[in-house]
Parts: sequence; structure tokens; C-alpha cells
Amino acid sequence: MRGKNEPVQLVCPKCRRRKIVYLPIDDLPECENAACKGTRMIIEELLDEGKSY
Repeated sequence: MRGKNEPVQLVCPKCRRRKIVYLPIDDLPECENAACKGTRMIIEELLDEGKSY
């Protein structure tokens, strides 16, 4: 059974920069890279048990 705060890995579709956040969040964040200004990150992977970064 899944808990309330689920870790997910986000990725920028332009520069492929990755970021880990915990769901639920109101809105997916924008990439922090200056070249990708305004680009929303997308969910790449749900991080389940046994993975650590």
C-alpha cells in the first residue's frame, strides 16, 4: 500500500535535468536551468521501495 507522500523523479524534456519531489504537489515545477526557462518538468519515474539516490 502506498503512503501519502510518494517520491517521484521528474525530468526536463529539453535538458534532461532530473529532480526528486514528493507527491502530492500543487503543480509540477519548472526547470531550474536558464536555457529551459519556463519549461515544466514531467514525471519520469515513480520511486518505489528499494531505490535510493
